[in-house]
Amino acid sequence: MPAGPPLGPRTRALRPGTGDGPGVVRAFLRGSLTRASYPPQPAHVVRQARESRHKTVIAVVLAVVLLAGSWLIEHGAKDQAPPPQPSAAEAFGSPGEPLLATARRARSVPPLPPAAPTRVWIPAVRVDAPLMPLGLLPDRSLASPPEGDRNLAGWYAGGTAPGAAGTAVVAGHVDTESGPAVFYNLGALKKGDEVEVAREDGRTAVFAIDAIEVYERDRFPSERVYGAAQGRAELRVITCGGGFSQEDDAYLGNVVVYAHLAAVRMTPQVMGD
Repeated sequence: MPAGPPLGPRTRALRPGTGDGPGVVRAFLRGSLTRASYPPQPAHVVRQARESRHKTVIAVVLAVVLLAGSWLIEHGAKDQAPPPQPSAAEAFGSPGEPLLATARRARSVPPLPPAAPTRVWIPAVRVDAPLMPLGLLPDRSLASPPEGDRNLAGWYAGGTAPGAAGTAVVAGHVDTESGPAVFYNLGALKKGDEVEVAREDGRTAVFAIDAIEVYERDRFPSERVYGAAQGRAELRVITCGGGFSQEDDAYLGNVVVYAHLAAVRMTPQVMGD
């Protein structure tokens, strides 16, 4: 299994942009629209002047709109709010945990035979993404999916397939340079929400969430997260979180979703498949 925190400092936070923006244009306009006194002019001269000023104002407004649009395209992704982080109520050991544990046992189903996963759905946070196999980096931490496709997640292909006996691992970016990515809202999940994983055998493994926790990178509990689940089918969904370091240009930790196999159903056929 992977060792140490996955998804190392390979993603960036969505930070406020710097440099000139629409505010500079507004300041320029405020300073330039001044009035002055002139001797009386003939009516046709006044009318022509007004028409000329009207055209100038329209041209300036269009220029402002174009500048603002260009600025938003360039900087808009950096002005996003930080990703949500799980509350203490969603961690293990919170009030009501014994009652939840009884409910989890009642919903558990036997593991499935191994089969590669193809897609992950998390309805509560509107995730619908394909899955690609992931390996390990030289330091034995889990590799990340490529950043070119923000709606792409991966699964640790050297370990347990989701739905089979053991602990399966699915991971994805919280954001990239282009903006929010597949697991941006992972920290907003609640206990009892579901994670659905479609598999190549035509079945969908439905996992019920037991807890959502956040860990500092240098205190990542590898054994707790990746430890084998004997006789059970469990799932971990992981992304970056826990605050952001401007100095290191990296997240300080990881958000981890813990879930167990609660149901199995046939995967619906998509039109054209």
